[in-house]
Amino acid sequence: MNPTRRRIVASAAGVLAMPALFTTASAQTAFPSKPIRIVVPYPAGGQTDGIARSFGDFLSRKLGQSVVVDNKGGAGGTIGCVEVKRAAPDGHTILCTISSSLIQNRVTVKDLPYDPEKDFTYLTMTTSTGGPVVAAEKTGATNLKQFVDYARKVDKVNWGAYGPGSTPHVLIETMARQYGFKVEVVQYRGEAPMWADVTAQALDGASGSPAASAPVIVSGKGRAIAVVGDRLPSLPDVATMGEQGAKGGFYDTRAFAAFAVPSATPPDVTKKLADALFEAGTDPKVKQLMANYLIVGPLNFADTNARFKRDTEVMLAVLREIGLKPE
Repeated sequence: MNPTRRRIVASAAGVLAMPALFTTASAQTAFPSKPIRIVVPYPAGGQTDGIARSFGDFLSRKLGQSVVVDNKGGAGGTIGCVEVKRAAPDGHTILCTISSSLIQNRVTVKDLPYDPEKDFTYLTMTTSTGGPVVAAEKTGATNLKQFVDYARKVDKVNWGAYGPGSTPHVLIETMARQYGFKVEVVQYRGEAPMWADVTAQALDGASGSPAASAPVIVSGKGRAIAVVGDRLPSLPDVATMGEQGAKGGFYDTRAFAAFAVPSATPPDVTKKLADALFEAGTDPKVKQLMANYLIVGPLNFADTNARFKRDTEVMLAVLREIGLKPE
């Protein structure tokens, strides 16, 4: 073959190869290229699961791919978080979890098998509006000062919580240190049995979600004496802890649910997901769910990461101050 013919054949081969190269490049950049999986580290039917499914439905419509919610409950959220940490960082596996698995677990779980700071990139989050602080009817308290007066008179306050490091636990420990009274924290597996014991007057008080606490407040067996966070529409006349003189960054923190991907996920994929999840806040179905759960958001990418950093610093400081350690 002469040199001229050899060059023509080589050029033709290069041209023929170009579609394959373009196809390969396109396949590498196309996202999403398959169904998306949202891993929820808690059982189906709970609030976090509801958030994941509602946002996932919007994500499916927005991106044109099916979205499947995969519940991987157990070990205080650890199992699901590890599942996402080990997933391919291509945007097709998303974590939807709550603040306790990303902040409190660092103090309460020995040898935590994931690093919330390094292993994940946070896309968006929703936050709670506030949670009622409820005193049992037997205390006679109708506000924070009256409850503190009661607490100082008795030998110790029996207070309900649903896990070491949970908001009710940290709240009462913080109050006890600020106002100078003794407390015994009774841990429950969930809010329902905790509120049942407030109703039965077996506890002096507890705090938790607006929905779960509503029956005990309506019955009169418990009285909302304050709110952690912002005032609640359902309890407009109940002042916040801060408004009643409580001091400390903890009283301004909020429980949150965050969406995240493995930290090595490409920036363009991260942005596409973050923008889509933020846009979900305009969807009527998502807005209705947030109203039902009394949550606000979603926050955009920058605000999400700023909030995560701020709440992490505050909560870790408080948890260490009260001496919380792994069980």
